[in-house]
Amino acid sequence: MSLDRPLDPALQEAGQLGLEARVRQGDHASLKLWLRMLACTTQIETEIRSRLRREFGVSLARFDYLAQLYRHSEGLKMRELSRQLMVTGGNVTGLTDELEREGMVLRESSPTDRRSWLVSLTPKGRSEFARMAEAHEQWLQAMFGGLDPAVIAQLHDQLGQLRVQLLKPVAPPDAAPGEEVA
Repeated sequence: MSLDRPLDPALQEAGQLGLEARVRQGDHASLKLWLRMLACTTQIETEIRSRLRREFGVSLARFDYLAQLYRHSEGLKMRELSRQLMVTGGNVTGLTDELEREGMVLRESSPTDRRSWLVSLTPKGRSEFARMAEAHEQWLQAMFGGLDPAVIAQLHDQLGQLRVQLLKPVAPPDAAPGEEVA
């Protein structure tokens, strides 16, 4: 499949291309793919952020935090929560403080490590997150609703293949042929 097809003129005229507007006819396929994926991800994330703020008064960071705890009903050590969210411990501490004041999470010392804190959702937190998660799922279904289910499955499989490819070491552009990658 060629990626050299012209972009949809209606999107171009409406100024909705964003990052994809940078693509030129002669650009390599990898660049075009990267910009298309980035544009899609940014567009979806922007919409989700907007809806979470408008309908629930929460940030995407708070939603992601609650989602991690929802998946781990036994709770998580704050260090593990920080690692899963890929944010600093300070960010997790700030969110934990806020959510604890609101009665959404419970912070207790870990029974296995007195130096660690274990955070879990309260019944209120679990209930409120379940409402948000249901709406979130409906939003995603609506956003992807115009795609055939077979296309969604195919995209999922192909992006999985890309993830595997991205885990392989890549030689820097200036590496000599056969040079080992660290």
